[in-house]
Amino acid sequence: MSQKPLHIVILAAGKGSRMRSDTPKVLHCIANTPLLMHVVDSALVLQPEKIHIVVGHGKEQVIDAFKTYPSIELINWVEQTEQLGTGHAVSQALPSISGSANVLMLTADVPLIKARTLRAMVDAMATSPLVLLTAILSDPDGLGRITRDDTNAVTGIVEQKEANANEQAIKEINSGIICADKESLDGWLSKVNNSNAQKEFYLTDVIGLAYADGNPIAALHPTDNAEVMGINSRVQLAEVERLYQRARARALMEQGVTFIDPSRVDIRGDVQIGQDTVIDINVVIQGPTRIGSFVNIAPNCVITASTIEDNANIHPNTVIDSASLGAGVNVGPFARLRPGTVLGDNVRIGNFVETKNAQLDVGAKVNHLSYVGDATVGSNTNVGAGVITCNYDGANKHKTTIGKDVFVGSDCQLVAPVTIADGATIGAGSTITANVGENKLAISRTKQRQIDGWHRPAKNKT
Repeated sequence: MSQKPLHIVILAAGKGSRMRSDTPKVLHCIANTPLLMHVVDSALVLQPEKIHIVVGHGKEQVIDAFKTYPSIELINWVEQTEQLGTGHAVSQALPSISGSANVLMLTADVPLIKARTLRAMVDAMATSPLVLLTAILSDPDGLGRITRDDTNAVTGIVEQKEANANEQAIKEINSGIICADKESLDGWLSKVNNSNAQKEFYLTDVIGLAYADGNPIAALHPTDNAEVMGINSRVQLAEVERLYQRARARALMEQGVTFIDPSRVDIRGDVQIGQDTVIDINVVIQGPTRIGSFVNIAPNCVITASTIEDNANIHPNTVIDSASLGAGVNVGPFARLRPGTVLGDNVRIGNFVETKNAQLDVGAKVNHLSYVGDATVGSNTNVGAGVITCNYDGANKHKTTIGKDVFVGSDCQLVAPVTIADGATIGAGSTITANVGENKLAISRTKQRQIDGWHRPAKNKT
């Protein structure tokens, strides 16, 4: 195994014109994460000394997208002011790499590449100054072909536009991922010219130069060809998204999670799910999210940055965002839990209920058509249908405090700031503007009247 320091160069300067977008191609997303960030995540697993990202088109947008990235101190931004080809792009980064090092060159539009595959390439540098990642494809159209001699040694890479009929028939393709000794790479790149159809300096030309120098060239294959799928269009973006999602679902199923249809679920970011949890169709889960065991998530739910404990039951069409749900909770259908919602064990949130910055203690219930915001609700309290905590006065938010074992009747307005003590009862249809004492009954209604001889208004006959 090579003991040289490792530097990684990621090519991210291209415009990606086939995407037909004002957004740089490398910022288009798979699983809600930019393509470039997927590649950087894999690269970091190798613990390189530095990651050099070559930017050009939309460089400000690309750099800004990483302003909160956890390992930003390991990234060195390198600008390619002119788009003169991949060889030219790599040459812009090499002056930032001092001394003897191995240089792993990646492309930002190949987001499924696995860290284990990259590790195998770096390890192969122990016996070769140049290592390629290649793949055998049934349809290699548009990709550079690997050429070999009579001994099966790699002799070079020919781009499709430069390839003759025999070369175009080759099924082994260049992934664009190369690892090389830095000192050798410097020498080879200095000899690369732009005498080709594109008038560009191809990084791939270093393969032929290395072969001509008599260097052994190692060619490795990924375990799955999906790892080297590049993205040049929105069609390919969608195809890779599905491959990514199927892989995520498969990994979770192997850990004991059931998906009713794994082709109709989206897992984005850091998501952990316990065994014997069942997830139905059209569910989107965005990390960081942790879901316990024996949880049931019905169709069409969206869960973002939340925690759901064991034995919870999430009914259809529920939206959960930055919330914490205890064990055995029941939520939905058509509920919306907004940021700051904390549900204790066995809490029930019913249909068309919205919560925000609300803490509900063990066994509390809000069953129908209610809004609970900026509030605390004690254990075993029941909030009836159509209840609203009036928390906003037009300028500031105010808190509603409801104790334990409280019964709030239907169609009540609780005008914050207000406190309802333990055991209190609020009569249906009440507007509560003052604190309610322990075990008290509060009713705020006008006296009902009946008016004889009253007639409904009628339309004028004209």
